[in-house]
Amino acid sequence: MSLGSLHNPACQADVLGYAMTTAAMERLGPKLNAGLLLLFAALALLQGLVLPLWLLPADPAWGWLLLLPVLTSNIWWALIHEAIHGVLFDSRWVNRLAGRAQAILFGAAFDLLRWGHLLHHALSRTRRERSEVYVAGEDGRAWFALNYYFRLTGGLYWFEVLGSLIFLLPRSVIGWAARRLASEHNVVATLTDKLLDPATLRAMRLDGWLILTLYGLAFALYGEYAWMLVLALMGRAFLISVVDNAFHYGTPLEDTKYARNLALPTWAGRLILNFNLHGAHHQRPGLPWWRLADYHHLSRSGFQGNWICALLHQFSGPIPEHRLLPGEGARP
Repeated sequence: MSLGSLHNPACQADVLGYAMTTAAMERLGPKLNAGLLLLFAALALLQGLVLPLWLLPADPAWGWLLLLPVLTSNIWWALIHEAIHGVLFDSRWVNRLAGRAQAILFGAAFDLLRWGHLLHHALSRTRRERSEVYVAGEDGRAWFALNYYFRLTGGLYWFEVLGSLIFLLPRSVIGWAARRLASEHNVVATLTDKLLDPATLRAMRLDGWLILTLYGLAFALYGEYAWMLVLALMGRAFLISVVDNAFHYGTPLEDTKYARNLALPTWAGRLILNFNLHGAHHQRPGLPWWRLADYHHLSRSGFQGNWICALLHQFSGPIPEHRLLPGEGARP
């Protein structure tokens, strides 16, 4: 937006509306975040304790309640995402504590999610962070496609879970595994260096043991109904993984700040904490979710596709690098 455009009456009204909305949401936003924290803690309690201990023994049909934590998986991730960027609460200590607690219930260590996501912002669409792009003649397309579809349909979440548990192993074993997996096509080496910081590693190990304990206890309580919990986690894995790269699939390479804003009805966007405005988020990653819609409106950046269409378009499969020259990119 140019400085001259600020003298336009319509623009001034936009700015005034933005200020009024922001002032209201500055008061309401943290309260909504606190309410959502309680909601997801309650859903985790329902999934891990209430259902297997009391409801399922009375009637297995209660298992349908597992759809509640499954279908809200992306809202839960969006809330953890706020903590990753330090905007869940004003207090840095409270923000981190809340983020760690929610991530443990989610099934992955907070610092793994945090550093993985921050590296995504730093390296998005570079050679090290573009999950659907392969180099013809260098990458075997069949093997690449197999890995791509596994990641797309649940693998991303399982990598996060497994990665959290790997850090319970001795440092030497972690280092060996990282060396085997690291390449110029991924962020494994950089991510491992961040997570092997002594203070971070201590937190990772505590989180990992708590995850192992909570989910181990849950599976023990489910007993003969453990398959229900497996299906619920598979549902969470699918929803988290299939949304992750939809904003970047087929977009120009080497532009770390570019991502698509995907159109949704206003109520649906708010329901997922404006996570569909991913392009606006990449431009201003320090904005809390309640400011993002106003920023998107004022920036006039529009939408670069539809949410559902973008999700489905990913199933078109891997894209050869030569089709995504800088400044170009596949349309959603």
